[in-house]
Amino acid sequence: MDVDAATQTMIDNMPAKTGRSLDEWFAVLDSASPSPTKHGEIMALLKGEHGMSHGFANLVALRHRAREAGPMTADDLVDAQYAGGKAALRPILDRLVAAATALGDDVEVAPKKTSVSLRRHKQFAVVEAASAKRVRVGLNLADAPASGRLQIAGGMCTHRVDLGSVDEVDDELLGWLGAAYALA
Repeated sequence: MDVDAATQTMIDNMPAKTGRSLDEWFAVLDSASPSPTKHGEIMALLKGEHGMSHGFANLVALRHRAREAGPMTADDLVDAQYAGGKAALRPILDRLVAAATALGDDVEVAPKKTSVSLRRHKQFAVVEAASAKRVRVGLNLADAPASGRLQIAGGMCTHRVDLGSVDEVDDELLGWLGAAYALA
């Protein structure tokens, strides 16, 4: 499983801060009786019986449960996002990813659990199946004004556009995608 820098720092500091390495904490959980399987149960055991801080307990619980579930590939993550009632929205994602990767060799497509991040030096867009009828495209367009379907957004992206069909991935949207790429 890939680990971001902050998580890796916590894992590296775990023996000094908690007295055990991540693998040693896994062994504690594996040998516990009864063996906790739910996130809250793992947290309660680590915090209550072992005095672990919330942050470290959460990290151990998340990593232990991910280990039990097995590795997920990028394709698995995307397939899960566009399963069931959201399957009809998959062509929208596919068209956006194709357009983004055509912008340059430096585009990274990074699927997460609930979205697909499009990055260059930094994230310039994120695509998520927001409901069974709508894909939300978040764009980082700095101070661009809202206009029509381009709305101001909060959080990780400055703007958003909601799409209901692949036909809405038009020249206007592709222009905004290119502008966000250029700013990244």
